Amino acid sequence: MQWILRVPARSAPHWVRWGVIALGALSLAAVTLAISLRWARVSRYFPPWWLIWGRALLVIWSLLSVCLFVALLISRLLPSPSPRHSESRRRFLTLARTALFAGPAAVVGYGTFIERTGVRVREQTISIPGLPRDLDGLRLAQLSDIHMSPFLTPRELDRAVSIANETRPHIALVTGDLITGPGDPLDACLDGLARLRADAGVFGCLGNHEVYARCEDYVQVRGSALGMQFLRMERERLRFGNSAINLAGVDYQPKRQPYLIGAGEMVQPGTFNILLSHNPDVFPVAARMGYDLTISGHTHGGQVRIEILREDLNIARFYTPFVDGLYRRAGSSVFVSRGIGTIVLPARLGSPPEVALLRLVARPAGGSDLG
Repeated sequence: MQWILRVPARSAPHWVRWGVIALGALSLAAVTLAISLRWARVSRYFPPWWLIWGRALLVIWSLLSVCLFVALLISRLLPSPSPRHSESRRRFLTLARTALFAGPAAVVGYGTFIERTGVRVREQTISIPGLPRDLDGLRLAQLSDIHMSPFLTPRELDRAVSIANETRPHIALVTGDLITGPGDPLDACLDGLARLRADAGVFGCLGNHEVYARCEDYVQVRGSALGMQFLRMERERLRFGNSAINLAGVDYQPKRQPYLIGAGEMVQPGTFNILLSHNPDVFPVAARMGYDLTISGHTHGGQVRIEILREDLNIARFYTPFVDGLYRRAGSSVFVSRGIGTIVLPARLGSPPEVALLRLVARPAGGSDLG
């Protein structure tokens, strides 16, 4: 710390030192306030959107403060432009310093205003050993982690639903977290999802944010009235020609208790079994129970992902090894969608929002999965 603050006068005046200290203090205060707002009982005084955006701005401010602090440290390693340098070298050093301090704001701005809103289709082929002929080529469209809130508008959801419908799926799936918290426009989200169209219907499961908002029963009842079936420790048999899918769904599975209690009883031997579970860390248990495919969300694909020295850094890795895409274990598969919405920070970096189109194909001898 002494090395940080012992800056030569010509490269950093006295006010810069105090600016760094003040920036650190403000960042710490911002993080503390951002966390406390999550539990503070202030909703009676402020509308929910104010709290959500207020917390988001504090988090962005904290993130930028840390980045600028790091930029200040790195800038000390760069030589200062000097009349002794050539004009091109002085121009390069000036540009490098400018990029150091402007870069963090540009990256956050890109993640907030461009990547966050750029929902796209991700097609994933899932090859299944012994898949019945009438299920070969089956298309499943998945929407996950919508988080309808001030960070995601009904218009953006309508676009995602239209994208899903354009894939002409046999089954449409919604894997939880329709909203973020109490006061979010749940009915608007359900009305938007009611536009989903699929040959065999629309099915879903519930996520942890439905638990937080205490709206699980309402989602199931209201969804049913709109033509969507949210499976809560329930299963549905769907026929395709001479074959069938056993589609089962469970509520969010908290870590404090064993996973999938009773879900093994929903497995139908001799049938292709699919489990809808919001959190993907149940996959090893589901595979042991006999589920051929688990379809999940929850992680947002990390939401903010940074690759350093070929290592993918994101917060979701602290919670589950199944962060994004397709994973296999002992003949069973799990697909984890990046989802559509965001939480805490209205930004995505390295994890664009998606509508997932899953294609089931029979695995040929020596074949492999293609993404």
